[in-house]
Amino acid sequence: MQQPAHQRTAARERSRAQEFEAFVAGAAGRLLHAATLLTAEPVDDNPRARRLLLAALSLTYARWDRLRGEDPYDRTRQELASRFAHSAWRHHRPLGTGRAHWLNRAGRVNRVGRVTRPGDGVLARLTPQERLILVLRLYEGVAEEQTAALVGLPEERVRAICARATAAMHRTPRRPAPRLPEAAKP
Repeated sequence: MQQPAHQRTAARERSRAQEFEAFVAGAAGRLLHAATLLTAEPVDDNPRARRLLLAALSLTYARWDRLRGEDPYDRTRQELASRFAHSAWRHHRPLGTGRAHWLNRAGRVNRVGRVTRPGDGVLARLTPQERLILVLRLYEGVAEEQTAALVGLPEERVRAICARATAAMHRTPRRPAPRLPEAAKP
């Protein structure tokens, strides 16, 4: 005897949810780390990265049945990169705080005019485009051709941006000289 249609549908939905949960259990940590690198937030305080990942995972779940053999990790990474690229032009500061307010809180302005603070993520010195390309190429291991297609730039440009970002990360930022203890001052 055959099951009623509503039971078959419910069983299919349960199976779909279990498959997706297994995918998220295995991939969410790495994807969250990639999102945190993209947003240049500290690892322990990354609300933008979490929102970005949640949106990408939501879309992957909505399209789960239509993946048809496609790698769900690759699709989620593409969606993560695409969402970051579309939102990266905004300056993400708390509302009502200007540049001077941030500078007074021990921040400094990087080469693209973004205020970085001591607690910012490791890639905060880079532009959003440089972060995106660096994360895709070096952290995620995406081929140059695929990265170029994903960000909509020629391969040569992707290669140049990746080289510039890598060089910028190799240069250590200048730190202020350590303060001498009161007893050591002349």
